[in-house]
Amino acid sequence: MFRTHTCGELRQANVGEEVILTGWVQRLRDKGGMLWIDLRDRYGITQLSLDEGITSAELMEQARSLGREYVIQAAGKVIERYSKNENIPTGDVELQVTKIEILNPAKLPPFLIEDETDGGDDLRMRYRYLDLRRTPVRRNLELRHRMMRETRNYLDGLNFIEVETPYLIKSTPEGARDFVVPSRMNAGEFYALPQSPQTFKQLLMVSGFDKYFQIVKCFRDEDLRADRQPEFTQIDCEMSFVTQEDILNTFEGFIKHLFDKVKGVNIEKLPRMTYADAMRLYGSDKPDTRFGMQFVELNPLVKDKGFKVFDDAELVVGICAEGAASFTRKQLDELTDYVKRPQIGATGLVYARVNEDGSVKSSVDKFYTPEDLQEWANAFDAKPGDLILVLAGGADKTRKALNELRLEMGTRLGLRDKNVFSPLWVVDFPLLEWDEEAQRYHAMHHPFTSPKLEDLHLIESNPGAIRANAYDMVINGVEVGGGSIRIYDRTLQSQMFSLLGFTKEEAEAQFGFLMNAFEYGAPPHGGIAFGFDRLCSLFGGSDSIRDYIAFPKNNSGRDVMIDAPAPIAEAQLDELHINLKNLSKG
Repeated sequence: MFRTHTCGELRQANVGEEVILTGWVQRLRDKGGMLWIDLRDRYGITQLSLDEGITSAELMEQARSLGREYVIQAAGKVIERYSKNENIPTGDVELQVTKIEILNPAKLPPFLIEDETDGGDDLRMRYRYLDLRRTPVRRNLELRHRMMRETRNYLDGLNFIEVETPYLIKSTPEGARDFVVPSRMNAGEFYALPQSPQTFKQLLMVSGFDKYFQIVKCFRDEDLRADRQPEFTQIDCEMSFVTQEDILNTFEGFIKHLFDKVKGVNIEKLPRMTYADAMRLYGSDKPDTRFGMQFVELNPLVKDKGFKVFDDAELVVGICAEGAASFTRKQLDELTDYVKRPQIGATGLVYARVNEDGSVKSSVDKFYTPEDLQEWANAFDAKPGDLILVLAGGADKTRKALNELRLEMGTRLGLRDKNVFSPLWVVDFPLLEWDEEAQRYHAMHHPFTSPKLEDLHLIESNPGAIRANAYDMVINGVEVGGGSIRIYDRTLQSQMFSLLGFTKEEAEAQFGFLMNAFEYGAPPHGGIAFGFDRLCSLFGGSDSIRDYIAFPKNNSGRDVMIDAPAPIAEAQLDELHINLKNLSKG
């Protein structure tokens, strides 16, 4: 037996017991006659004590030879600690050591393996197996485990069945680039790794599995950022014989269950907002509703007053930041520079302060009378001490820029508390979006999304106005899940492929297997997929999903720990019938 207890287990009730602990040396404190060792394992830290008065010289010498991260076994008696440590659960006791065995010595680690480390991101990713020993990282993965467990508990309780679907599949257009895998046995042909199990879960509905789920790896070859990884995890779900309402109710219950069981947070109800209202009021289909600052359109109030910026703009729209009239000129200049950044794209910022006496002072006073500016304040329901911020330009671009400004103001005013959660449903998305460059429509969600039946008459005359039976769950400005009622009729699915620019031959080649399945009694069905990594980061209060993945990739898609991707041997390439001789690395 290597140990009788873990390093997080001993309490006052264990005083007097002879125990054996194993773990890693966190730190060693040598005070001459007394020596203390903090011993760490996955469960916590226990202090070991050695006293020259009662400990043999040989054992003291052995203890002093230990280094950080040595793996040791320590035997001894549990005693009450003289100087207690309230910061750790084992802080009332310590182990009076009678024997130490070094199970494995260790090199000095390249960074401190403590809660607050001196290791940068790149260094910690290179030695991720050491980073995972740190308590905050371990707790992140423990949170992920709890969320997986509660996901399965909830869905199992509703008679969902977990079914695994293949990883080596056929390449199909789903919005991002596929990762492809060459086939040795089928020269010149390739598998693709799934961007999602979409077609397979629909086939499971045809098969009669009316409630399916899977916690599944998905793969997308796309540019990376904090909330993206080339391989990520979805909670993938599908149901038969359901309406949109059934799915929203089922998975509203799911998210309430997670918040209750994992966070101890009670979510009363998820409000619903149409896509049109989300774009009109927040400039985003994933609005952060922890705070107000809804958009107010000002076109009728500001046009034809001689201010060319507003007169020429398609849209003039603003927000009211409560209590922010005290912002200095420097702060306002910073906001102007912020919205003019290329990734936001506004040309400038107009502001108006509501003074304590109710009067309004604006950066464009010379074009507007005090009465005009008072109308601005009334439109926003602005109070003394409030700050109005206004952008102008093309409608879509301006709404997007104002959304970024609203979020920035929310951050600056402390309104985006990570311990406050505001989930909602966004519904009634457009079925299609127009690609100006390609001069064609793309599916806003995917090609299998059902249109709203009441909009089907627009399929020939105005397809861009068709609404989808689609829905997203949004929490704190992050899309955590999305889904739709699916098309289950071959004729309608063929119409959809035609709208998206597929020829009959292309549709048959890509999706013939699914179309054929629809001819054998496909039930009405729909589903949803949650970004599991994103849910974990939200619950854990982090902006990056990498913190909740055991072995993540960096922003270049590389695993710097194992150095992947990497070249493969010429013999392997030959087996796969791949010739890289003419490949340029430029």
